[in-house]
Amino acid sequence: MTTLAVSVTEFKTHCLDFIRQVEQVGDAVELTRHGKVVARLIPTTPAAQGTPAWQRLRGQGKLVATPEESVLDSEQFDALRGHK
Repeated sequence: MTTLAVSVTEFKTHCLDFIRQVEQVGDAVELTRHGKVVARLIPTTPAAQGTPAWQRLRGQGKLVATPEESVLDSEQFDALRGHK
């Protein structure tokens, strides 16, 4: 993958062209301000394209409570149902 360095000003002027290049060619673009990299525009991985976020994150979490525990107590459940 090739990485292009462009100033923020140049990127602002030609942003759609740079986005197309990242999308079609797979090049990365580093945005610079006063010669220092402030952001990177990189192509997405093939698996991430069109894959729902919940599927990409599947298996990444950690359960810190027991399955029987709830984050809401019974009064909060009633309030959510409209009961007082």
